[in-house]
Amino acid sequence: MTTRVHAFTDDALGDLDAVGLAEHLGAGKVSASEAVEAAISRIEKVAAELNAMAFTAYERARAEARNRGSSFFAGVPTLVKDNVDVAGMPTMSGTDAWSPRPARKDGDFAASYLATGMIALGKSQLSEYGFSASAEHPRLGAVRTPWNTDHSAGASSAGSAALVAAGAVPIAHANGGGGSIRIPASVNGLVGLKPTRGRLPQDRLMREMPIKIVSDGVVTRTVRDTAAFYREAERVQRNLALPPIGDLTRPIKRRLRIALNTSGVGRGADAETRALTEETAALLEDLGHTVTETDAPIGPGFADDFLLYWAVLAQAMLTTGRPVHGRTWSKAKHDNLTLGLARHARRNLHRLPGTITRLKRANAQAELYYEKYDVALTPTLGAATPPVGHLDPTQGYDVIIDKLMDWVAFTPWQNVTGAPAISLPLATTATGLPQGMMFGAAPGQETLLIELAYELEQARPFARIHA
Repeated sequence: MTTRVHAFTDDALGDLDAVGLAEHLGAGKVSASEAVEAAISRIEKVAAELNAMAFTAYERARAEARNRGSSFFAGVPTLVKDNVDVAGMPTMSGTDAWSPRPARKDGDFAASYLATGMIALGKSQLSEYGFSASAEHPRLGAVRTPWNTDHSAGASSAGSAALVAAGAVPIAHANGGGGSIRIPASVNGLVGLKPTRGRLPQDRLMREMPIKIVSDGVVTRTVRDTAAFYREAERVQRNLALPPIGDLTRPIKRRLRIALNTSGVGRGADAETRALTEETAALLEDLGHTVTETDAPIGPGFADDFLLYWAVLAQAMLTTGRPVHGRTWSKAKHDNLTLGLARHARRNLHRLPGTITRLKRANAQAELYYEKYDVALTPTLGAATPPVGHLDPTQGYDVIIDKLMDWVAFTPWQNVTGAPAISLPLATTATGLPQGMMFGAAPGQETLLIELAYELEQARPFARIHA
């Protein structure tokens, strides 16, 4: 039997999105303290069912609410994903492989994010180091989607997405190196925009990667919340090398050349997902856009190359674990996916230089692709959201990785190229689960994606968990 849970109720948050709440706060219709107390109550209401919190900082949030600032989002409750540093909170990155200790200062991303005025109630849970697309830790437990708690909330930004979808907070931090903003957005019926590489400040570790595949962003319930976040983030710190996003409030006017692809990164969508994507393409054509079915602009070895690069990141985590985290760190406490990825990296390290060279060529492929098309349409994921247990990391590595490659067949390309992409909750599976549709564009073209998202949100209003 489907178990759907949510925290929406008649309190200070109501059914407001982040922009609506910010407007109420600014007009004095609700206080920051009332908003924070409502969010705390809502988190606690769904905590047992969703298992989405990694760390709570309620007293800190209450103190901040008493000293609300003047920025647009000042007083809006939020969550920070537990793989970036926030002063006074531990950073455990989805594992229990060492003893927690509080960070001494905010990381570069958290400092920028919280400068928008939002109040962090704590940190949200993720899969171990963000390596899996489903957060199902053998001891910390699985993070479940509020749409059906028998199913995964996706990953790696699972906790943030589950709690935004459930109505506990209106907006939360997400990040990902292979789709972990868009994947949980798809699973939980949310808007998830992966921005252009360099759009937002990032922590040192992310900046030092040979290919900077990780992007930070947010998950939200409305397009206007995502648009407003990037407007406010630019006011805090703007990358002058990229076109500004600015204040976007309206649908796109011009008609677009849209490429439709359901073949993915080596593995395509299943029949139901393909049909749902084609329905989205038909909607776009009804709106006057031109849709052309195309092959993926990706070489046959992309999936293997991306997997090796991903695996090298796992090996780096294990190699640096003891020096970074001290004597309490234990390799034995890591799950089979992390250990298997690291083993894959060690066995194939001789291939890494060629892998990096080929992955960097994806940028040129993207440039050529977006000379022909304004936007690429794919499903966000290759199939419906699996039940908890399907991607259980206690399974053998070969079993887990094969299942992951089937499911996550569309999102990694933009992480490698650095181009933006957005997942929108435009479809629903036969079993009633959200199924995201993904739209990609050339680097720097977030404005195009957000304006198209506004148009699609108007044409096909997003399903609501509490409707």
